[in-house]
Amino acid sequence: MNFSIGTMERVDVIDTELTVVREAERLRGTLSPLRKRLLAELREPASATGLSARLGESRQRVNYHLRELEKAGLVELVELRQRRGRTERLLRVTAHAVIVAPEVIGELGPAGQDRFAAEALIAASARTVSEVAAMRDRAAEQGKRLLTFSVETEVGFARPADVERFATRLAELIADLAGEFDTGETSRPYRIAVGGHPGTADRAAERTAAEQTKETS
Repeated sequence: MNFSIGTMERVDVIDTELTVVREAERLRGTLSPLRKRLLAELREPASATGLSARLGESRQRVNYHLRELEKAGLVELVELRQRRGRTERLLRVTAHAVIVAPEVIGELGPAGQDRFAAEALIAASARTVSEVAAMRDRAAEQGKRLLTFSVETEVGFARPADVERFATRLAELIADLAGEFDTGETSRPYRIAVGGHPGTADRAAERTAAEQTKETS
């Protein structure tokens, strides 16, 4: 943890892009509306005094919730400074985003056999979050970086039937590729999970804007 005492100098970069909460105790620290607001506000360093004025809450109440978030490891102290005869603590989130791992809420069953069911995609995605988060933590404890990869793109289908044709063809290509690289050894097993879902309106707007920028450039 890096912070300074009695100076305005501080590290302004959040070290971690993403925190995955897997422990029930830390989960309780993120669910209340006020704590969610505090986490959103603390993307930039702030004190209990500043946050209380911004959110219309008492400094004592804000300070209590900040202490609990700090105990949970979701915010950290980045600076101590003197103000009006007292020491003011500036805090900031430890990660840009927080994901609550699904197994905290309930047991995650195996993905269903229907690959076109939304439940199958949710189960596969949830299992990926859980497993990768646990492996990343173990790798960090050993001072190592977890080697993973991800591929993401968008496809505009003309009709619903094309989605099934695309998924079938994609499965065939992945099977061929896996056969090419799979040595049968268990020293470096990798799990490949592929899924697709309808895009959101925001993503569609971003894509349209990007295409229009391409055309004009």
